[in-house]
Amino acid sequence: MKPGDLARLRLIRTRSIGPVAYAQLIARFGSAEAALDALPDLARRGGGRAVAPPPIADIVREAEAVDRFGARYLFRGQGLYPRLLAEIEAAPPAIVAKGDLTLLDRPAVAMVGARNASAAAGRFARQLAHDLGADKMVVVSGLARGIDTAAHAGSIDQGTIAVIAGGLDIFYPPENEALQRAIGERGVVIAEMPPGTEPRARHFPYRNRIIAGIGRGTIVVEAAPRSGSLITARYAADYGREVMAVPGSPLDPRAQGCNLLIREGATLIQSAADVLESLGTLTGLVREPAPRAAPLAPIDAGDAERRAVTDLLGNTPVPVDELVRQSGVPAAAVQTVLLELELAGRLERHAGNRVALG
Repeated sequence: MKPGDLARLRLIRTRSIGPVAYAQLIARFGSAEAALDALPDLARRGGGRAVAPPPIADIVREAEAVDRFGARYLFRGQGLYPRLLAEIEAAPPAIVAKGDLTLLDRPAVAMVGARNASAAAGRFARQLAHDLGADKMVVVSGLARGIDTAAHAGSIDQGTIAVIAGGLDIFYPPENEALQRAIGERGVVIAEMPPGTEPRARHFPYRNRIIAGIGRGTIVVEAAPRSGSLITARYAADYGREVMAVPGSPLDPRAQGCNLLIREGATLIQSAADVLESLGTLTGLVREPAPRAAPLAPIDAGDAERRAVTDLLGNTPVPVDELVRQSGVPAAAVQTVLLELELAGRLERHAGNRVALG
């Protein structure tokens, strides 16, 4: 791995640095090396603990583990990094990928649903995934039990991408080890977390945003109203992607989430033809995302500007644009204050470009 890539990975693995902070640091300082040097002063201004990047030896060991597993890093803005994923604001700065990376260049659609799926829903998801693959669509899912497993099983021969919550060398759920290994050879397995990371509850929403970000749209097949599948659908909506849902019986709790999505405007799906029509591929009019604006490079903020922004923050997430409007502070300076607070461990970022005190 090149020295510059090692520095980028070290910055990514630094505690308190999320995707947005990473992009802003690179925009401001021009390189990961310069950003690493600036971290202590930025965290001090945010009024928090010192930021300690991991030792370079740890990063080297991680890179060696990725290489031994037959995988590679894909950095945002470089090479085979998925183009649609790169369009979202919170795209991971780097992902670890194993398998047929040419699949990342093909049109993709996400399919998610209940872990405790009914037999009928599992069969439908498997057939739908197979039919989409026959129409040259790659199917993206999260390798969970139920609908995810059915989606991968139905599309593995034509093209499937599995996004997992832990490290690439961790098999979860355990009964899907054979399927994960097969996808790593015939499809693509993607992880944001470093090797050896056991999946935790907090990791799954991060995984879900990647699933929604890679696909041109997201199909939900059975989901409870408060399920992770609906979180994925919300991400897709936030990203301007198509949200599609398979209707179900109002008597089945597993169908309530899908029926709710349809009531809120999601496209009702009964076949692969419905999916292709929703995405516009039947007429060749595939919707393209709007070009992603370059990160706003932060500028220095004075004490008065810091107070004006910080005083508006609380435990309830608020849009960054609203902070700019109410504080009267230039947008670039607001980004500086938020960046300092995040590095100090005092700020949490939420979907929809919203922030709150952590």
